[in-house]
Amino acid sequence: MSIELPDRVRLRPATVPDGGILEGPRLLRRLPEGVEERPYELFALRPLGRVIGAEIGGVDLARPLTPALHAELNRALLEWKVLFFRDQDITSEHQRAFAANWGELETNPFIPKGETADTTRFTRSATMPAFENIWHVDVTFRPEPALGSVLRLIEIPPVGGDTIWADMAAAYDNLPEDVRDRVDGLTAVHDFIPGFDRFSDPELLLRHQDAFPPVEHPVVRTHPETGRRSLFVNQAFTTHIVGMDRDESDRLLRYLFSRAHIPEFQVRFSWRPGSVAFWDNRATQHYAVNDYHPYARVAERVAIVGDRPF
Repeated sequence: MSIELPDRVRLRPATVPDGGILEGPRLLRRLPEGVEERPYELFALRPLGRVIGAEIGGVDLARPLTPALHAELNRALLEWKVLFFRDQDITSEHQRAFAANWGELETNPFIPKGETADTTRFTRSATMPAFENIWHVDVTFRPEPALGSVLRLIEIPPVGGDTIWADMAAAYDNLPEDVRDRVDGLTAVHDFIPGFDRFSDPELLLRHQDAFPPVEHPVVRTHPETGRRSLFVNQAFTTHIVGMDRDESDRLLRYLFSRAHIPEFQVRFSWRPGSVAFWDNRATQHYAVNDYHPYARVAERVAIVGDRPF
């Protein structure tokens, strides 16, 4: 008597490598659990992505923020992770004053300064290549990485030069359960050397090596304001997972790094004159697309001092 086998039993084995990005539904939860949608009363908000990124209309960044406007913008930042403002006629001083509503501004010894010590200027041209085209979180080599950053472009290339952000809370939500169980409670080492080594003067790095020793941060951090958990490792500065064999650490980190590559977790922003971006560095990674050579791209950024991840 012959037995008819189910079709799936007769299929040859799947050959997709473990640890890749697989097709299928994604959990796209923008707000923390238990938080309901509420309208914004002091500005217009236009979503640019499903879980991350919104354009704000009706706010002039050259004017001081009222307490009510600051509170509502902060809520929007927490809910959308990166805010975009168009048609802003602002100076470096306006940019600094806006960012200072969220705290003290930090300095960065590895990037050329703008008009002030707490302004960094990114000048990219045919003779000054870009190196921000890697998924990263700003300054995680610090014990207290930046809370957030405000970026404006001073010179925009005629084509290209977009920036992409990824929601790392969505990335964490979509980890397989066994991977979440594995990474919760782990810590990883972050170091400035890998992020700057290939493009910086070795003497500059050597001068600051003792001031910025490697630091440990949780692989999964808890947002201090929303309570959401998100992946907090990045390819620019995370070197290894504490207490894990190096090969195993490398395999796990490669898998975690790749979560930022999933388009459903991303928003892509095309710059125009007068555009400004403000992002939550505690909840996102970003990537500056380097597709504008040989045109110039000049930007200024101010970053806000953050707290120690937990």
